[in-house]
Amino acid sequence: MSFPKYSNYREIGIEWIGSVPDHWDILPIKRHFRLLTNKTDSRSFSVALENIESWTGRYLPTESEFEGEGVVFQEGDILFGKLRPYLAKAMVAPRSGEAIGDFLVMRPGDRVVSRFAAYQMLTREFISIVDGATFGTKMPRASWEFVGGMVLPLPSKDEQVSIVAFLDRETAKIDALVAEQERLIELLEEKRQAVISHAVTKGLDPDVSTKDSGAGWIGSVPDHWQPLRLKFAVRLNPSKSEAAKIDRFEEVSFLPMEAIGEDGSISLEYSRPIAEVQTGYTYFRDGDVTIAKITPCFENGKGAVMQGLLGGIGFGTTELIVARPLNNKVSAKFLHSIFKSDAFRGIGQASMYGAGGQKRVPDDFVRNFRAPIPPLSEQLAIQNFIDSETAKIDALAVEHKHLIDLLEERRSALISATVTGQIDVRQLEAA
Repeated sequence: MSFPKYSNYREIGIEWIGSVPDHWDILPIKRHFRLLTNKTDSRSFSVALENIESWTGRYLPTESEFEGEGVVFQEGDILFGKLRPYLAKAMVAPRSGEAIGDFLVMRPGDRVVSRFAAYQMLTREFISIVDGATFGTKMPRASWEFVGGMVLPLPSKDEQVSIVAFLDRETAKIDALVAEQERLIELLEEKRQAVISHAVTKGLDPDVSTKDSGAGWIGSVPDHWQPLRLKFAVRLNPSKSEAAKIDRFEEVSFLPMEAIGEDGSISLEYSRPIAEVQTGYTYFRDGDVTIAKITPCFENGKGAVMQGLLGGIGFGTTELIVARPLNNKVSAKFLHSIFKSDAFRGIGQASMYGAGGQKRVPDDFVRNFRAPIPPLSEQLAIQNFIDSETAKIDALAVEHKHLIDLLEERRSALISATVTGQIDVRQLEAA
């Protein structure tokens, strides 16, 4: 869809804006906003960076309890996250409260509509320029001197109101489409989990005779399957003494938690000399199966079959449980599918110990987990089926994610074009 433009423009010498409508002013932010610095330890309505959704400016309620003083704000003030990873967080305050953390809290003057300015501050071009001017090494921040000096186009207040109404309406349509795609991805993930869970507990033959498994979560299983506690099929957390004879300067694969995917993938871009990781990290080798034990990584299914490791061995985060298949009872890929099943994760979650974000699944849960084990040849057939079906599901999910990317690009481009005067919303209202 094409949108109407204004009849007359002028160049302003600012690359990311280009030209603006003739009747729009060009002013630095500090000319129509005042930086607020008064602080309080009141907790009437505390807003931290985690309470603001990136790029949309929506308020996200959390259960976190915040400590320390916060900058006092009123309804209509703008809270702009000044810490580099959070520059895309800008929210118009819905009511009075306190901004806890790294914010520039700005109060608009009489000439500006807060939501219009917030839309401007959430354009990718604006964020990119501010990002390039952050200072500090460990936690770079944006300064008021720089942000306040940023020059932005400003139409009349009535026109700002019209622009905000147009963007609210159009972005709501896009957001609804994004939400629809996200829901479809969720349904695909549910289907993926159902495929895995059914295959590793019921097999592929719907007409096979069954027996009671003796485990409530499984129900009945094929007659010829052997319900077995995993301690009889795997060795948990093999000793790193296996690597004791390797030269201490030899490089081995290193996997922090972020290198292990929820989809079973691993990133092998990191390596370290074995002397640096032999103490204080988890050991594994090719063919071992890992699963994250800490929340929320366990619930999200982080874990993988280790393969392609440098020299065949690796070390990683201590938040992993390592299971090594033994005695030709279970294959690594089938074991990984058991770990991915809803039942395993659901029961494991109930067995977690610890508090808050530090809950962990105990090793004994995995050791004593009762799983139905088919013959190895059938495990292979089941795993081939799982791989084939989940590949189809994953391909559909990729298509939906691509569409979300396109919608978000359109949303961003529409906002940028509108708040810099490349679209004349007055004509749209008149039409």
